[in-house]
Amino acid sequence: MAVDTASVSAAPGTARAGVLIMFLGMLMFSLNDVMGKWLVATYSVGQVVLIRSIAAGLVLFPFLWTRGPKRLVAVERPGLQLARVFASTAEVFAFYFAVISLPLADVMTYWLAAPIYVAAVSPLVLKEPVGWRRWTAIAIGFVGVIIALEPSSQALTLPALVSIFGSMCFAFMMVSGRSLRGTPDTTLAFWQVVGAAIAGLLWAPFDWTPLNPLDTALLGLLGVVAMLAHVLVNRALKLADAATVAPLQYTLLFWAIVFGWLVFGDSPRLSMVLGAGLIVASGLFIFFREQQLKRQGKLKD
Repeated sequence: MAVDTASVSAAPGTARAGVLIMFLGMLMFSLNDVMGKWLVATYSVGQVVLIRSIAAGLVLFPFLWTRGPKRLVAVERPGLQLARVFASTAEVFAFYFAVISLPLADVMTYWLAAPIYVAAVSPLVLKEPVGWRRWTAIAIGFVGVIIALEPSSQALTLPALVSIFGSMCFAFMMVSGRSLRGTPDTTLAFWQVVGAAIAGLLWAPFDWTPLNPLDTALLGLLGVVAMLAHVLVNRALKLADAATVAPLQYTLLFWAIVFGWLVFGDSPRLSMVLGAGLIVASGLFIFFREQQLKRQGKLKD
């Protein structure tokens, strides 16, 4: 799954370490996606999400213990927090439903469009001005999404629409995350894990497949890898400037193509390659334009 790398921080002289750690974090996210696609071919989405969430919660517990339980319940804007939990849960389920039927590269392309959606709604939701340059990039990104979707009776399938829905939920998570800057990352992650675990617990009993030891280990590893990927990304953003490491999230598409071909024998469609190119190009332009405006202290472009 894609990751929100909107955080900003920098430490002089450690940019190289930050880049290497970010690369590793993206690789871990990609491995998480591959294992998830492999496992949902045998087990229900609810079962996978439930066991993944339990494992992720066990990894997260030591970090939560040091902060104390009060930090978990005394949160800012609880209504928005709850909406974010619903969105994060829907995003996880949508991703696993999508990869059952679609190649990893297709699903990842739709998810990487999330920053474009964020830029489009920022003037309305965050009251952030967007000038003509970024509006042009947003329009190009939407064209990329349409090309990737290849809207026809043959290509516009339910899994593709689920992917778009999931990427929009991820975009909402990014927007709400900007509005909840006062909430610690561990608290946000905790409630995301809780939301997914509850949904998985409600779903899994109706479609439960007996586990063998190897798959049990893989399902547990799924949650560990996901949490480790988040830790690596957060660490990279502390060691290097966001302008240096955040664009590396687009390496997720490269890994999705490579692993999709090696593990599942998927070959990317031409329309998907063209659409992905436009999405990545517009996403990078939006990101670097925002960084430039922040350095210049301008409100308009």
